Amino acid sequence: MLRKILLHGFTAGVLAALASLVYQQIYFKSLGADFSTVISTTGIIATCVGATLLASLGYFLVQRLLKSRAPAVFNLLLLLLSFASIVGPFAIKLPLELEAPELFPGLTVPMHFFPALAWLALSPLFYPMQVPAEKRA
Repeated sequence: MLRKILLHGFTAGVLAALASLVYQQIYFKSLGADFSTVISTTGIIATCVGATLLASLGYFLVQRLLKSRAPAVFNLLLLLLSFASIVGPFAIKLPLELEAPELFPGLTVPMHFFPALAWLALSPLFYPMQVPAEKRA
């Protein structure tokens, strides 16, 4: 089961990284704000994959502890942690030579939600919902 959970996390991380890189390009092309000196392509990929692999380990632990309630509890924790993580882009001190530093949160805040969205979007593929026999008719 751990292998399946880790595969889910890795796949979600790759999907989140792809979404983040596409979003970064759209943001750059539409606003001309280049933050490539602050956040690199490698950093985006590593952060997305690392976050979802860490989430996988968290899901494994929650599943071990809470059994049937694990998905709901984990999804709530994932949501709360995603919201808590957006403090980072507002707290970071950017280099003074950057143009339009006020646009930095607009780039990075949405990226903080991409790993959670990818995790939730792929969950039905990895853990199909089981309908109890008595409810099938």
